[in-house]
Amino acid sequence: MRLGMLTACLPEWTLPQIAAWASRAGYEALEVAVWPGAGGRDFEASHLPVADFGPREVDQTLALFDRHSLSLSALAYYENNLHPDPARWEEIRTHLRHAIDAAQALGVPYVGTFVGRDWTRTVADNLAEAERLLPELVDYAGERDVGLVVENCVMEVWHPDGYPGNLAYSPQLWEWVFSLGFRLNWDPSHLLRIGIDPVATIAPYADRIVHAQAKDVETDASARQRYGFFGRVGDRERPWEAGWWRYRVPGLGEIDWVRVVDRLHEHGFTGTLSVEHEDPVWSGDPDRVTRGLRIAHRTLLPLVAG
Repeated sequence: MRLGMLTACLPEWTLPQIAAWASRAGYEALEVAVWPGAGGRDFEASHLPVADFGPREVDQTLALFDRHSLSLSALAYYENNLHPDPARWEEIRTHLRHAIDAAQALGVPYVGTFVGRDWTRTVADNLAEAERLLPELVDYAGERDVGLVVENCVMEVWHPDGYPGNLAYSPQLWEWVFSLGFRLNWDPSHLLRIGIDPVATIAPYADRIVHAQAKDVETDASARQRYGFFGRVGDRERPWEAGWWRYRVPGLGEIDWVRVVDRLHEHGFTGTLSVEHEDPVWSGDPDRVTRGLRIAHRTLLPLVAG
């Protein structure tokens, strides 16, 4: 198992800056954000130009990672592959293909994405549409020896009322996702806050968890008592602000990382545990973000290294 980090928390930095800092901080791998640009929503970044990725870019990237003794665990393009706007859907599909092509050129095993959801249609309609549209992307990746992995984020931001916008958030849905040919980029923070014990999900799906993200979550039982599980209504500045939970870096929330990492070890996980920093306390500027990343590293390295 390697300890890595997702680069999306540092959108202002270049990939060479991030690689140099991550190596000095003791990280072993990077999950590199490859959105076509930054600013569409929080926690996305453009750290590799995958839409225009030729031999020169391949050589420069491989040399960068070799120079800093880092591995490249995955390319990250977490977008809505069921977007209701046909033009936007085509943009997402095209860029995901670019990410897959870049992964093939770099020898990167995985590209991370979301299933997504058309929020104007029922869940049943979405599942049927996904079965029609998504296997083509899985096949495109497979033909290039790249695996598509789906993160189990709820993605309330994609629903106008803050309800699930990514139909891959529960073990029931994972089994359907696996039937389409995807594997899992497993993130325990999303499970705990929807009432699922994350540790209990590792053993049944260990053969499909090929990449994992390390993000923590902090909940407020008294606020949940007021708002209910679905969160506050009418005064959210952003759809995911439910009012009773927030993300934290590992070690500052409620995830039992000793049990999580031990169970991953027990079931033979040898991939990358990638810190996904979305902690509002340790955000705001690169200095605070990197301090948060150091907290995560101090929490997880003794467990990962054994």
